[in-house]
Amino acid sequence: MIVVVGDGLLDVDLVGTASRLTPDAPVPVVENVETRERPGGAALAAVLAAQFAGGREVVLVTPLADDDGARRLRALLDGRVRLIGIPATGGTPVKQRIRVGDHSVVRLDSGGAVSSFGALPAEAAAAIRDAAAVLVADYGRGTTSAPDVREALSSARGPVVWDPHPRGADPMPSVRLVTPNGVEAARVAHAAGLEVAGDGLAAVGARAQALIAHWGVGAVAVTLGARGALLSYGEGAPMVVPATPVTGGDPCGAGDSFAAAVTVALAGGAVTGEAVTTAVAAAGAFVARGGASAWDVAPAGAAAPAPDVDALLERVRTAGGTVVATGGCFDLLHAGHVATLRAARGLGDCLVVCINSDDSVRRLKGPSRPLVTALDRARVLEALEFVDAVVVFGEDTPAQVLDRLRPDVWAKGGDYAGADLPEAAVLQRWGGQAVVLPYLDGHSTTALVERSQV
Repeated sequence: MIVVVGDGLLDVDLVGTASRLTPDAPVPVVENVETRERPGGAALAAVLAAQFAGGREVVLVTPLADDDGARRLRALLDGRVRLIGIPATGGTPVKQRIRVGDHSVVRLDSGGAVSSFGALPAEAAAAIRDAAAVLVADYGRGTTSAPDVREALSSARGPVVWDPHPRGADPMPSVRLVTPNGVEAARVAHAAGLEVAGDGLAAVGARAQALIAHWGVGAVAVTLGARGALLSYGEGAPMVVPATPVTGGDPCGAGDSFAAAVTVALAGGAVTGEAVTTAVAAAGAFVARGGASAWDVAPAGAAAPAPDVDALLERVRTAGGTVVATGGCFDLLHAGHVATLRAARGLGDCLVVCINSDDSVRRLKGPSRPLVTALDRARVLEALEFVDAVVVFGEDTPAQVLDRLRPDVWAKGGDYAGADLPEAAVLQRWGGQAVVLPYLDGHSTTALVERSQV
């Protein structure tokens, strides 16, 4: 069981279109408005934890008033997490974003600034004590300041992760990991008397080290948005986990996604560094699939990291460019692969590499292959400057993925010159061209494996 303790909110997006300004002020007229509701704050963190937890129960402990906002929030959470409400008055906090397409125009907040609530239910205290891990999702409404909540947290047997808020209480010394963002870390460090200029890694590392001493916690992971996260234990070199670049997406809720993922990983027995690495990847994937706007879209299973391929192809085609694709297993990347990929990229304006899934490689190469998983093969390929995207396909041939991508050029390396490429007929459907690239003789994965076994 994983427990999330904190301030649950109701988030509402009012999404419409805007094509003109009002006559009385230079502001857009938003029309055709669609209302989309979702859990916010600790409630969003709990839903995301349930998505990451793979069937393990997630319990949300949060103040709940007896009003329409609370009833709507309960309905959103029903069937996703087990809810233990702390009796509260003062109204459910509601945050409304007015958006035009993917851009927010204004946000309207309602509900009291601070909750007024009763005693922590015994059921909640027991859940916190017995949880495999606890996430404190503080949104500054007073939950984390309550003496009975803090007493329950001090008795937690599993690791505690604390996602802080500028208006919230200080984390407790028993906490395993605190996850402020860069701005929050700088603000708390300043209040603690540490003046560090800049936002480079040296400054972030110094702030994280100071916060560990200030709070007396085990570790601090400062989240840095597109730059990833920096993890410090208070001494020694910090660990920096870079983020995979994401095109577009709604960053709202990325911090909740990070905190939920790191908590689930710790509950599963991961060490702190492993958990932070997992959480950085999870937060990037969350933003890539739509962020808070797509809160109810469950994350896919283990998949190859990839930028938004469709957006990449659209940009290239809009600019009148040429899309090139190539494919293969790429089980052990060698000089022959590199030469072929570099040559393929030179044929156009972007290169998409289509790689066989692990099951597909086994069917083609035998039960001893692949030597490297699809996830790691994709990571290695994407690190090459001349590879723009990687797509994993599960069939024995790339015919289906080619039909989806519809590249202008399909490039193959090897001794196919003068022969009919199997993919050529597929490309003819949209006027694409299959070509053969020079092969760097003496290089193959099979040969490498055989030499290593001598």
